[in-house]
Amino acid sequence: MNGSIILTNEQIQNKTRRIAYQIYENNYNENEIIIAGINGNGYIFAQKITTILKTISKLKVTLCEVKIDKRNPLNKITTTLEPDSYKNKSLILVDDVLNSGTTLMYGVKYFLEVPLKRFNTAVLVNRNHKKYPVKADFKGLSLSTSMREHVSVVFEDKNSYAFLE
Repeated sequence: MNGSIILTNEQIQNKTRRIAYQIYENNYNENEIIIAGINGNGYIFAQKITTILKTISKLKVTLCEVKIDKRNPLNKITTTLEPDSYKNKSLILVDDVLNSGTTLMYGVKYFLEVPLKRFNTAVLVNRNHKKYPVKADFKGLSLSTSMREHVSVVFEDKNSYAFLE
């Protein structure tokens, strides 16, 4: 890793817990919520949020993986759930970093083909430079960066971290 640490393992754990509580507060009256993690780190982050939600609430929390080709988001997007599984339910689309907004925008577009009761987005790190007008409803850290800088998140069992290079 060449860069500076912007989030330590402890900070990631605290921000994940806070996001889980915010999601619960926003959906406390729902019977079920869907946590849809974008493949890769977005899905790992979604798993962590789901684990916390299951310990702090009585909500039925269903986790699904959203498979998006991040290099070419126009390719077919698939999920591990059938559309009827999330129809008319509250869904939170999760990714690790909101960079340009491209991946999140195409993920949002995919889910808009099915009627949802509520739709939100959650990210661990929100960069303030975006190509698309997409925002994170729940975010761990907002960071102003230059277009040349890159934010990466490394999820490890005991030592997760995020860094800026």
